[in-house]
Amino acid sequence: MAESSSSNGTQSADANIQLTCFTEEAHDVTLHFQIISLTKQIYIWIGCNSAKLGHLYAVFLLFNNHPDPRKNNTASVTSLLGGGADSTGAGIARRLVLRTGLNIILACNIPKNSPMLEALAERILIQKLNSLGYSKDGQKRLSGVHAT
Repeated sequence: MAESSSSNGTQSADANIQLTCFTEEAHDVTLHFQIISLTKQIYIWIGCNSAKLGHLYAVFLLFNNHPDPRKNNTASVTSLLGGGADSTGAGIARRLVLRTGLNIILACNIPKNSPMLEALAERILIQKLNSLGYSKDGQKRLSGVHAT
């Protein structure tokens, strides 16, 4: 993995909302992240070299009654601003929902046709979400919502 550096980030929380902000520098690019934990979902913003909003996606976990447990959960992605469901950021959002089991709203301004940068941003984000306790295994409880 290429060298990267991180700011300490900021965290704040009240009874219903937790805010985490941090920056990573890698491959001559600065990636900014903001994670806002709401009552039953997480809002995530990924900025690349600027503070532009970029494309905005909403992804929701759908439950199926499939006999194969690996196929029980699927994610539905919709684009709220810019881009289609196949644009940069939509794949990240879909995989995050499947990894965390939570609904995700993701804003992303990673440039198109930058799969390595998209993969790097996703890897950094997943590491941070895991460190904050947002994974299916040890899913963090959001404002009284209990993992099942």
